[in-house]
Amino acid sequence: MWNFKNRALIVAHPDDETLWAGGTVLINPSANWEIISLCRKNDKDRSSKFFKVIKELNAVGDIGDLDDGIEQLPLEIREVEQVILSLLKKREYDIIITHSIKGEYMRHKRHEETGNAVLSLIEKGKLIAKELWMFAYEDGEKKYYPRAIDNADVYTMLPEEIWNKKFKIITDKYGFPSEGWEAKTTPKAEAFWCFKSVSEVREKLVSRSKEL
Repeated sequence: MWNFKNRALIVAHPDDETLWAGGTVLINPSANWEIISLCRKNDKDRSSKFFKVIKELNAVGDIGDLDDGIEQLPLEIREVEQVILSLLKKREYDIIITHSIKGEYMRHKRHEETGNAVLSLIEKGKLIAKELWMFAYEDGEKKYYPRAIDNADVYTMLPEEIWNKKFKIITDKYGFPSEGWEAKTTPKAEAFWCFKSVSEVREKLVSRSKEL
């Protein structure tokens, strides 16, 4: 599965690509990475930093402007789907990586909506992927910072050099303080649930979430 060349990384916010999969991107520089963020296009600070980061990751990409208010008002899945399709350059990839339909911590609706929208697009045949990977992280219902789930399908402890690059992207490129949530969260291991068909996604994630 590591030979798959064309990869899309679909996230809700600028910095999600680095927090949850930045090491995976850095470890696989020969892959063709396309990275899109669904929120913060009109946030000039975050959006400009996002484009600098994807350049640092040797990727191409784009950014949308879905509502990202602190109220986390729910969005219609069709709206999220439309933004995804408007930002992606292609419709077929070897691997698509995105948020879990369960999210990575308690709780951010945009993460969950992004995962569900990607899954829906694949189910409808509007996106095609040989494999769908979803971030595998949890925070013990806010008991600790999000951490990689060690029994996920893919679990990679990042080499120190790679993690340092990832941490510097979060603190230097995005400018988050070293004592802030993002910096303290930055996982030293990255993990993913991997699926080859839509039919297994919800069943497996629901059953696995009960085991955590």
